[in-house]
Amino acid sequence: MQIEFYKYQGTGNDFVMIDNRSNFFPKEDIKLIERLCDRRFGIGADGLILLENDSETDFRMVYYNSDGNQSSMCGNGGRCLVAFANQLGVIDGKTTFIATDGLHHASVGDDAIISLQMIDVDEIKKYNEYTFLNTGSPHHVQIVDDLEHYNVKENGAAIRYGELYGEKGSNINFVKKVDDSTFSLRTYERGVEDETLACGTGATAVAIAMNATGQTDKTSINLNVEGGKLVVSFDKIGDHYTNVFLTGPAKFVFKGTIEI
Repeated sequence: MQIEFYKYQGTGNDFVMIDNRSNFFPKEDIKLIERLCDRRFGIGADGLILLENDSETDFRMVYYNSDGNQSSMCGNGGRCLVAFANQLGVIDGKTTFIATDGLHHASVGDDAIISLQMIDVDEIKKYNEYTFLNTGSPHHVQIVDDLEHYNVKENGAAIRYGELYGEKGSNINFVKKVDDSTFSLRTYERGVEDETLACGTGATAVAIAMNATGQTDKTSINLNVEGGKLVVSFDKIGDHYTNVFLTGPAKFVFKGTIEI
């Protein structure tokens, strides 16, 4: 069977997009999804996303990591899916959609800039060496020296697979402060099992963690990721973070068909 796919990327975080509103895609075939994401034997991507019908919102987002397993929320993937839905004519500039972590609002701006509302965050665990929080996916946030030369894959894997997070693991973010409103980060992504050029939920987690731990008092924070720049903004009410928005580019790369 031939399937039609679209390729999108958001700050270097790339995804295979499939319009599955007719429910034709074999969703339980983990090996197939893994092969489609493979950079040597498939299309190549950090993840695969299905756009599906939903009775109460514009569409449903179903996200798979490149290892073929369905996963938790992906912020850059969500932004790319909004751009995809807009390209298909499913939406027109604004949308409400459902994902694994609940309801999301988003809008399409000029120059392929997508702004996506993330979940509220109230539970932030602060430790001497790191901070842990869930922004739709679990994230470990840790400030390090010499971020540019830091071995993200080796050190990220050691924490992800270590005793700290057990079998489920966590995404691991390493951070450097640039100024009061700007931070650089590099992320080891669970499910990709490698460093990715960007991670939307990771950027969101870093912005909130840096505010919560007193590294900044800003509520709009610039994030330098390996694949570009993102902005995270929020309202802070006591220890509660709400109206959290992840904003950045989401661009169509190419369209094709593949035999499965």
